Parts: sequence; structure tokens; C-alpha cells
Amino acid sequence: MDLLNWLLEPLQYGFLTRALLVTLAASIVSAVLSCWLILMGWSLMGDAVSHAVLPGVALAYIVGVPFSLGAFIFGAAAVALIGGVRSSTRLKGDTVIGVVFTAFFAAGLAIISKTPSQTDLQHILFGNVLGVSDGELLQVLGLGAVTLCVLLFKRRDLTLFAFDRVHAHAIGLNTRWLSVLLLGLLALTVVVGLQAVGIVLVVAMLITPGATAFLLTRRFDAMLVIAASVTAAASIAGIYASYYLDVATGAAVVLAQALVFLVVYLSAPRTGVIWQLVRRRSARRSDALQPDTSSATL
Repeated sequence: MDLLNWLLEPLQYGFLTRALLVTLAASIVSAVLSCWLILMGWSLMGDAVSHAVLPGVALAYIVGVPFSLGAFIFGAAAVALIGGVRSSTRLKGDTVIGVVFTAFFAAGLAIISKTPSQTDLQHILFGNVLGVSDGELLQVLGLGAVTLCVLLFKRRDLTLFAFDRVHAHAIGLNTRWLSVLLLGLLALTVVVGLQAVGIVLVVAMLITPGATAFLLTRRFDAMLVIAASVTAAASIAGIYASYYLDVATGAAVVLAQALVFLVVYLSAPRTGVIWQLVRRRSARRSDALQPDTSSATL
């Protein structure tokens, strides 16, 4: 099979083309947002929101409304509850996040256990990207475009907020509003990624791209570009791998992103493990070649 046929064969199926578009939209939006989450130390918040939307998705399925509506409502509710409990107690943020998201996730599992079909549990938790309809595709593309446009439009304020909240407040930025905005965009991004890889794996899409880009650059604008482009390429590779290897699509996409992270972790210039080992070995050789003058006498 020549390369052109190998690339075009999966695209002759409409469901796989829709899966590719949905996955690209979800991965790019998640990658851009993940850069801020990594810098601000909000990775656990992404985990919390992604799990907290489960009861909303389950209730939306029962009522017969779009999954995205229930997911966004419960994601926003979880964020508000976390903020309220954290501000009214002496508990640390990670403790509050752990209590809230596990409670929401358990509530979702309880609701799902009462629904007649257990197959929907698999779709909610692990995604059903190959079953995305044209309407769901438009919904994901629309939500992804809105989220990405807001992130890029407010990127200067959000970046200053991420690096130095005190300075951002001192120059007149409303840091509380920026925090709410970022958390709201996080909830929207979880909704977008939900269709592609499901609740469980969307956490990886919110963390891995930013972590990969962070190892490659210290310039934030470059970090955004690297995260989006590398993640898009890995997502395409994951889609093709799922087709030719006959494995779960969401899992293949996340594993492709994880593989990219592993390669960068090992071989990134200046920070990669291999480069660090080479530098240490070179330093030891240099020290060994230095003449020993400790016993020299005048």
C-alpha cells in the first residue's frame, strides 16, 4: 500500500472524518488551555472539573437534552462549590478539590447505575468519537472556536495573571474575574473534549500538551504554538493508529500524546534526560583531565 492510499483510506468513511475533526478541535483547545493550567498549578482543577461533569452528562442523557448543557452546568457548579468551600474554611485547595470532585463523580455513577443501559456508561467515561453525529460535530466546533477565541483575545491578561497575580491586581486587572473566566473556559473545554475521549481521558488532554511544551520552551507564546501543533499532530497519529491497529480511538489519541511527551522528556535540548546525562559525563571527563595540583609544593 503506497503512502497516499494509506493516508486517504480512513478518510473515505464519514464517521472517521467526523472523529478526526472532533479530535482535532478538542486537542487544540485543550492544548492551549493546558499551558495556563500548567503555569498556574491548576492541573488538579482540570482533573476535578472533568470528573465533576459526570452527573450532568448522566442527567442530560436521561432528560434528553444535549450532553454539553448538563456537563457545563455541573462543571460550573463544581468550580463554584470548590471556591466557596475553600474561601470559607482553612482547608487547602487540593483537599477541597478532592472532596468535591469525588462526590460529584460518585453521584454521576449512582445516577448512571439507575439508567437502563450500561453501554452509555462506557460512552460517557471513555468517549464515543466514532459515533459523533453532524450536529454534535458542529456543536463541538462551535464551542471549541468560542473557547479558543476568548483564550487568545484575553491571553495577555491571563498570562500576567498566571505569572504574577499581585502585579496583575496592582495594574488594575480584576483577578477574581480572570479566575472565574479561566475556570469557565476550563468547563467549556471539558465539554469539548468529552465527545472525543470521554471524562476519564480528557484529563490527559488538559495536562500532557502543556507539560510537553513547557519542557521545550520558556517563552509563553512559543509554548502555546508548540502545545497546539504537537498535540494536533499526535491526535492525527492517534486516529490513524486506532484505525489500522483496531484499538479504542480516545485511548490511541492520549497514548500518542503521552509518547510525544516521553520523547521530549528524554531528548529535549538542555532539559532532556539524555542531554543531562551527556553533560554530566562530559563534566566528569573534564574534571578527570584537569591536572591534580592539590599536592604541589612551592
